[in-house]
Amino acid sequence: MLEEDLNQVFAALADPTRRAIVARLASGEATVNELAEPFDMTQPSISKHLKVLERAGLISRTRAAQTRPCRLEPAALGEVASWVESYRSLWETSFDRLDALVSKKPKPRKSSTAKGRKHVAK
Repeated sequence: MLEEDLNQVFAALADPTRRAIVARLASGEATVNELAEPFDMTQPSISKHLKVLERAGLISRTRAAQTRPCRLEPAALGEVASWVESYRSLWETSFDRLDALVSKKPKPRKSSTAKGRKHVAK
């Protein structure tokens, strides 16, 4: 996925209303009116959100008689999941190495007083 496409997807998902629409569409396709029901918004307002999601490739709309049902396009979410996973994996590896380093038992150090020299505080 191109960086510009990824930016569009993240921008679309930055809005809580659009995330709720995506969550609703995960259970199956719905019309604009069905998607507008749980929100205190007009149909034109919901349509604007749907256009953003459609431009980002997260949903598609088809014609079915008088309605235009919306459906989730999982491929775009899969691309985002892959991108996030690559960074999660990178950080997990880094944290595993840090954990291994921190978990090592430190070797006891010889102090300068052990060699017969006195330690003088300044």
